[in-house]
Amino acid sequence: MYRINFGSKEKARGGLAVLPAWSANMRTRITELLGIEAPIIQGAMARIADGRLAAAVSEAGGLGIIACGGAPLSWVREQVAIARDLTQKPIGANVMLMDPGAAETAKLLTDLRVDVITTGAGSPANYLPAWKEAGIKVLPVVASTALAVRMERLGVDAVIAEGTESGGHIGELTTMALVPSVCDALNIPVVAAGGICSGRSFAAAALLGAEGVQMGTRFLTVEECGIADAYKEKVLAAKDADTIVTGRGSGHPVRCLKNKFSRKVRSLEQDMDKNGDALEEMYLGSLRRAVEGDVDNGTMMAGQVAAQVRERKTAAEVVADIMAEAERLGSLGLQEVFDLNARRGEERAR
Repeated sequence: MYRINFGSKEKARGGLAVLPAWSANMRTRITELLGIEAPIIQGAMARIADGRLAAAVSEAGGLGIIACGGAPLSWVREQVAIARDLTQKPIGANVMLMDPGAAETAKLLTDLRVDVITTGAGSPANYLPAWKEAGIKVLPVVASTALAVRMERLGVDAVIAEGTESGGHIGELTTMALVPSVCDALNIPVVAAGGICSGRSFAAAALLGAEGVQMGTRFLTVEECGIADAYKEKVLAAKDADTIVTGRGSGHPVRCLKNKFSRKVRSLEQDMDKNGDALEEMYLGSLRRAVEGDVDNGTMMAGQVAAQVRERKTAAEVVADIMAEAERLGSLGLQEVFDLNARRGEERAR
């Protein structure tokens, strides 16, 4: 349980966490479309984003997403049930459309009538009629303006424009370049993703034209995220140059934290013809190993903003912090923002 108190981060009496106040009056087409209070979507981090994490984000006012890519149908059903036991608010799920079991996962999510489905790695065209009939909102992740335009023509409800700063599978364009281009090209709402972890980056995304944000890395260290503490500690200790992109040689680039595993992968990628089979074998189970705590021999997916994540919090605290800061910044004129930036610099110099 939480009590609201603007700007305070102390504990309330009885052990209740005190959250920064935000008005819950920030309405966008995304909040209206998804039935949420805060235009914040939790990214679908494979093997990480489960029902408990998704429910915590949704209960906090955002939209939690269960990552179904590569997961057995029994696990998907179980995690949706867990989320619904923990919150009455909207819950989403993600389908990786190139997965061998994508069709079965898509049908199950239709039968379960999750509120929102985000998609990646393919076109949702074959599933849209059934999802629409079930009343499910559909938001594909896109990495280019051309793909975003195609998705709008298919009839999706909104798109998530994801920049290369993101953790996990990435495209080539930065968020700063991609988001305004997509916003200018579409009539439907755009959610910005990649490099977003604070009220400042949330506000910046809004200025680029987005009507909501998606964050993954920021939720890696929250209490409700089930990854091993060793993984969380690596995120908390990361510096701005501590991520690396592997997989470019195979055409499937992935951003992760630097470690023994990623360096070995990059070395082997110098000769794909010779080392292709060895790399494929290395990748098997690499994300699971990281999630379970093997931070030397696993793939610790994380975005470039890992360097800005410095505290363990609850999902509710993260959402409240971001919304409170974004609202405060939103009330300022541009000159006031410049003055605020100057004061920050002066304070750091003291």
